[in-house]
Amino acid sequence: MGSPYNGMMPRSDAQTAALLASPDDTEAQFYEALQHADLDHLMALWADDEEVACVHPGGPRIVGLAAIRAAFEAVFQRGAVGVHPERVRRLHSGDCAIHHVLERVQLQGQAQQAWVIATNVYLKTALGWRLVLHHASPGSAGDVQELVADAGTLH
Repeated sequence: MGSPYNGMMPRSDAQTAALLASPDDTEAQFYEALQHADLDHLMALWADDEEVACVHPGGPRIVGLAAIRAAFEAVFQRGAVGVHPERVRRLHSGDCAIHHVLERVQLQGQAQQAWVIATNVYLKTALGWRLVLHHASPGSAGDVQELVADAGTLH
């Protein structure tokens, strides 16, 4: 696997793992890679597993590293993605972390913004925390008013 940073000297596996020391570290780098249209950096964050998956808003399920790379390459042909995590809810258990994220997307060349609701799932590996799922769905401005159910309610 190559360096997660373009233009810099390649990092060892240990150095890369140190950069991905927590799910939050990996998530921060994920959004940074989107904001800079850095495909190599973005792909370095995914687990080396053919069962990794991605769903873009309104799109189909994309499975496997090659397919995910091709999908993000197509996205980056339109330029960087002005996406910013606004609200994150975290569930962490052992070697798995699930982040529910309200994303604010600044549309290029426009004053308006869009909202996306995403779920990011991370697994702890020998090379640090890696992304195994990014599932994004269209959201709305109303999603900013987060609804929190009574803790006693299961469904």
